[in-house]
Amino acid sequence: MAFFDLSREELELYRPARTEASDFDQFWSWTLAETRSFPLDASFELVDTGLRTIEAYDVRFNGFHGQQVHGWLMLPKQREGKLPCVVEFLGYGGGRGFPTDWLLWSSMGYAHLIMDTRGQGSAWSKGDTPDPEPEGSNPHHPGFMTRGILNPETYYYRRVFTDAVRAVECAAGHPAVDPERIAVTGGSQGGGISIAVTALSDKVKVMMPDVPFLCHYRRATQIADTDPYAEIKRYCKVHRDKIDQVFRTLSYFDGVNFATRSLVPALFSVALMDMICPPSTVYAAYNYYAGPKQISVWEFNDHEGGGSYQAQEKLRFMREQMPV
Repeated sequence: MAFFDLSREELELYRPARTEASDFDQFWSWTLAETRSFPLDASFELVDTGLRTIEAYDVRFNGFHGQQVHGWLMLPKQREGKLPCVVEFLGYGGGRGFPTDWLLWSSMGYAHLIMDTRGQGSAWSKGDTPDPEPEGSNPHHPGFMTRGILNPETYYYRRVFTDAVRAVECAAGHPAVDPERIAVTGGSQGGGISIAVTALSDKVKVMMPDVPFLCHYRRATQIADTDPYAEIKRYCKVHRDKIDQVFRTLSYFDGVNFATRSLVPALFSVALMDMICPPSTVYAAYNYYAGPKQISVWEFNDHEGGGSYQAQEKLRFMREQMPV
């Protein structure tokens, strides 16, 4: 592993030309309005985990098109008044796992909602939320990156990003949560989802995406040999007549385009030897981000990014932005 992308100096100035469909905002307004026509129907069932200082709740709510999404809500047992809440989204292939996997934020005194990712949760952590296949879905490469990719209406991440907006609304509606103090975070895919939901929901007040995925797709597929971006590359290798159509769809889901629409304080992270989410793709979103921002740079790290070091940075950032 070595440096393979732009130099640090070039990365800090990197603002590639953006490709954005003229109906980008209308597409997302229509998508969210359609989903909000279904009741959120959020439920929180206390589960017995044996934890003495943390309460864990099995969360269910209706996401895209009223389809049920699972999650966890973690709350400190000792609390006074309404709490700021961290809503967390997961990396590619993972699911919500078990409540005991998620103790950091509630141990610090925050409410913490973890959203299961539909259709995932069989690669490194178990999930419980199915993804009903939409009508008209195109043949796709194994994985999630090309499901429904020939049309933004059927693309997989339309459903995921919409679920994420509803997850924030679910958290905001819980009686222990202060709806005016909601932050979003996640690593890799979870970071990309965080960037999207911050642009799509006015309830998000702080964003913390780590080594975010789902940004600057065209460059990512040109320089990343690893999955998940390589799923798109292999699809285009076979469907050579669909390349323009593929990247037009992806423009509706590009973190670079969402970044221009976000104004809340943000803490990004990037790893300069990241072979999965190349640094230039992260910096493209960061440099276009319209709100106040900071970035943690991990010079000699791959996709693990800052790990526990970055967790310390996020705790610091949250204490500044949303003290308990």
